[in-house]
Amino acid sequence: MTEMLLYILGLVLFALGLLVSIAWHELGHLSTAKLFGIRVPQYMVGFGPTIWSKKRGETEYGIKAIPAGGYIRMIGMFPPGEDGKIEARSTSPWRSMIEDAREASYEELKPGDETRLFYTRKPWKRVIVMFAGPFMNLVLAVALFFGSMMTLGIEGQTTQVAGVQKCVIEQDEKRDKCAAGDPVSPAFKAGLKDGDKIVAFNGTPVSDWDTLSDRIRDTIGPATITVERAGQRLELHPDLVANKVLAKDEDGKVVQPVRYVDAGYLGFASRTEVAPLGFGETTDRMGDLLENGVHSVIALPGKIPGLWDATFGDGERADDSPVGVVGAARITGELMTVEAPPTTILVMFMNLLVGFNVSLFLFNMLPLLPLDGGHIAGALWESVRRHAARIFRRPDPGPFDVAKLMPAAYVVAGVFVCFTLLVLAADLVNPVKIT
Repeated sequence: MTEMLLYILGLVLFALGLLVSIAWHELGHLSTAKLFGIRVPQYMVGFGPTIWSKKRGETEYGIKAIPAGGYIRMIGMFPPGEDGKIEARSTSPWRSMIEDAREASYEELKPGDETRLFYTRKPWKRVIVMFAGPFMNLVLAVALFFGSMMTLGIEGQTTQVAGVQKCVIEQDEKRDKCAAGDPVSPAFKAGLKDGDKIVAFNGTPVSDWDTLSDRIRDTIGPATITVERAGQRLELHPDLVANKVLAKDEDGKVVQPVRYVDAGYLGFASRTEVAPLGFGETTDRMGDLLENGVHSVIALPGKIPGLWDATFGDGERADDSPVGVVGAARITGELMTVEAPPTTILVMFMNLLVGFNVSLFLFNMLPLLPLDGGHIAGALWESVRRHAARIFRRPDPGPFDVAKLMPAAYVVAGVFVCFTLLVLAADLVNPVKIT
């Protein structure tokens, strides 16, 4: 019963985090639109039926039933057609899409709104309005990440011994029990004990796990390690052996996909502890997170076949497989049931929200309609055209009609819907699990 309640708590916390992230995104659009005098009739968090709404001033604020996004409605998103008309009808289905989009952007046009239309604002103002939403997600991600890393910290390995392996087992064998014929581990033979803190390796002081791990991996043969035990310093003399261990990159992280290399082996498990990070290290980690996010977005199309096979075939769901809202909610629920210190669980939950907001930022910056990046690209293109016309003394080409790209926007939206449904099916049938 307790585990179920914790799981439900995780779902509720994720839903709240999701709503806050969406509301924060739309607040960026809303605040900058109002700053530039654009009329905004609606600010909504979610889609579908309206659960609650209240009108303040000229804007209706509300929450809808499906927390899968949000929107603000701005008057005059698209300029009138070439004939100056807002409403027109065409027998062409593609032309009808353009005209419908144009008409919808003027649905709530009132007297006096002629000077408050989105498309009449200078391109740089429109770029700011559309960029403000994704930027708010980036700000939230950075704030959450720096707040959690610099106050709570992360769980990391230390130079203190948590356990001593009695025998040498190659890591690619994926077993932890000694078998007949396994050689005695150097650590066990040298007398290393649980609770010892390694403070020096071959006479050189070591204060962090990465340094100690590198020294061990680079050494095969006799070595001297200095340990602190019960307030005293002792020297032990293990004879390190070669063993197959996980390959690591220059940052000390396990290489993906996993592979094994021959390296020096001592044979002990290090104790872990949660410790706050400094500003510099937190900044580096935030940079890595953004870089990995960009690579993930680029690699996304290549993950679709594996996702399909994991959903409708016999394939396994990869740990780095794309996860949707349902999958992320399930992970958060499982996270709350993990046997770990509360601070560790809190940091992991915060990191989930960080990852979600980074994804919102990166996806919305793609230069494709109907995403924010598509509107930004349209405004930038308009600015380029108008500047070029001034330089070459040609007539002003006027606003760039983004509505003409609506057929392509519907195709992009259709692709995103199909991908979302595939991820949803995978999250239900073959979810990513942390336990």
